[in-house]
Amino acid sequence: MPITYQSETRTFQLDTAHSSYIFRVYDGDYLFHEYWGRKLRPVDLIRLHATCASGFSPNWAGYTSTSQSLDLIPAEYPVYGGGDYRSPAMEAAFSDGSRLLDLKYVSHTILKQKPSLPGLPALDGGDATLELALADHPSGLTVIVSYTVYEECDVITRHAEIVNTTGEMVRVNRALSASVDLGSMDYDLIGLRGAYLRERQVERRPLRHGMQALESRRGASGHQMNPFLALAAPNADEETGEVYGAALIYSGSFIASAEVDCFNTTRLQIGLNPFDFSWKLEPGESFTTPEAVLTYSAEGLGRMSRNFHTVFRGHLGKVKGTRRPNPIVINNWEATYFDFDEEKLCSLIRSCKGLGIDTFVLDDGWFGKRDDDTTSLGDWFVHRGKLPNGLKPVIDCCRENGMSFGIWVEPEMVSEDSELYRTHPDWAIQKEGRPYCTGRQQLVLDLSRREVTDYLKETIGRLLAENDISYVKWDMNRNITDQYSSGLPADRQPELLHRYMLGLYDLLEDLTDRFPQVVFEGCSGGGGRFDAGMLYYMPQAWTSDDSDAIERLKIQAGTSLVYPPRCMTAHVSASPNHQVERVTPFKTRGLVAMSASFGYELNPLSLDEEERAAIAEQTAYYHRINDLVAGGDFYRLVCPFKQRPNGGGDDAAWMFVSPDKSRAFVMYAQRLAVPAGPPRRIRLQGLDPRVVYRIEELDGDFGGDELMYAGLTMPYFMADFDALCFTLIRKI
Repeated sequence: MPITYQSETRTFQLDTAHSSYIFRVYDGDYLFHEYWGRKLRPVDLIRLHATCASGFSPNWAGYTSTSQSLDLIPAEYPVYGGGDYRSPAMEAAFSDGSRLLDLKYVSHTILKQKPSLPGLPALDGGDATLELALADHPSGLTVIVSYTVYEECDVITRHAEIVNTTGEMVRVNRALSASVDLGSMDYDLIGLRGAYLRERQVERRPLRHGMQALESRRGASGHQMNPFLALAAPNADEETGEVYGAALIYSGSFIASAEVDCFNTTRLQIGLNPFDFSWKLEPGESFTTPEAVLTYSAEGLGRMSRNFHTVFRGHLGKVKGTRRPNPIVINNWEATYFDFDEEKLCSLIRSCKGLGIDTFVLDDGWFGKRDDDTTSLGDWFVHRGKLPNGLKPVIDCCRENGMSFGIWVEPEMVSEDSELYRTHPDWAIQKEGRPYCTGRQQLVLDLSRREVTDYLKETIGRLLAENDISYVKWDMNRNITDQYSSGLPADRQPELLHRYMLGLYDLLEDLTDRFPQVVFEGCSGGGGRFDAGMLYYMPQAWTSDDSDAIERLKIQAGTSLVYPPRCMTAHVSASPNHQVERVTPFKTRGLVAMSASFGYELNPLSLDEEERAAIAEQTAYYHRINDLVAGGDFYRLVCPFKQRPNGGGDDAAWMFVSPDKSRAFVMYAQRLAVPAGPPRRIRLQGLDPRVVYRIEELDGDFGGDELMYAGLTMPYFMADFDALCFTLIRKI
């Protein structure tokens, strides 16, 4: 059983394949965290609990020992007001103005089935779930802290449910999903920072005393920070060293933090951002936090990533449900932008014949009166000025040329110049009578209102029901400002951002359930909402609006720290690139894009015969390796965030290995050529050391042990931005 309870010591032990997570009910019925690390046999770890005397650490009620202080013990779900001066996991305010909480253990239940989280995306399945009932006895408030073990994935999830059993209104001001106290500060903090066109750049720095927080306050997970945090031993690299990872299955404002106290202990927390948040709970109501995904690795960052990948591929909504090969798409955006009509689109489609492309995606500009980005968001009917015969002729043209049809939508937004806004200006998030912000000349619809989500269910649902659409690119091109809802009373305005996310999740649940044949792709100005919450509904996401292959090396490597490569959409775009004007070889653009959900972002009418032949070769090759990208184990071999000691740098290499270790795909890309540089040798990973692999590109046979332990020398690179690939097949 992966969850056990020892009644004699009142100890809980949660075991995965390679890790243990242990805590106990301590004196005074407080939860005391004891251990998280390599797997242990059942053990009593009370001897680890040693605290120093501190005259400024107050005792809890009824105790006088210098060690009996909540400021000193490693807490399992800390709260505000009882002498623990570190950041709490929860804060609440009562009707008399008191904000004091004193949560104590009441009971627990171990379940074989994991209950769903109402209104929230979460992992399914799991091997066992522990539900701990805690109570604040003076008020009667109850908190259920839940843990689910995914044994073979080496993952434990956590969330909390706050139940108002007090008989009066309670206001929740802080409700985090997970809090873990570690007994040291000897870690590096690793996060994924970024910006529009430069998402998920790996940043690593030593912990310092005080609070270090990664967060979004934008109403979306955002380009700037990702809802993930890792604490790694200073010597940890891809293959060795201890790493603790935490990710949040949520798409809105979040916080992920590490706080080091004066005793050099570290508190890791992740959950909803308490900034501009509170939630009014009437008697009998409950509030559920998003789910946090926790993993421990004793084998470096690579194992941490593969743990996340495995649990997301096996247990996360539509990622789990997608077993068919990812479609190879071509998007018309960089080919036409807003300037197209039926004939131009059909010409593009016909020119794709013979290239091996599966799906044509019609991007922005097909609806309302949309000829630029100033109008028509919210009017989800066909632009008859461009497409007088509707979408059907374009869809028919796709079918005639052996392709499916996809379409771009941005349902969460509204243009001021639109029929929807003229009819329902109150549906936009803004305060009447006050000046308000626009972003990309658009406003955000108030998805906290049921009538708004009902309108989108009806209009987007009608679009999908009346047309043969197999692929939807769902965009979201600005963050929320002017946080005010005309649909909420004054005392519930701080609930808006979370209610928005609940409304979005309800909308997506409805559409993905009604149209299971449609592949939904997430997008937010590229990678501005790339998180596990959106991946629950959409099995892949446009990784960045920067489609330059060399910039994508860092973006895709950083994203892979948490998310499976199959969830990243990556396209071969035109050269010079439209974002950075870089000229990059066609082969390099293809190999980088093939390391994800593959497609094209260019004008097929502009291709010469050599380029058309290259595309046909690329798509045929991708169909051969698609299963490796979709379901293989992923290994980062050369990190693009490190400089080479001989100059140049930012090279990247990674590989995918089939679960049975019989096949592999390796990609190496060079950023800048280095004169008189030494030979580059890389050690492959994840292979079977006992077998021999055939590498066709090198016309040779190599032992798995040789490739992993001695390594493989790369052919000499002559040019900037060059790339190569290898395929390995186990010899029988």
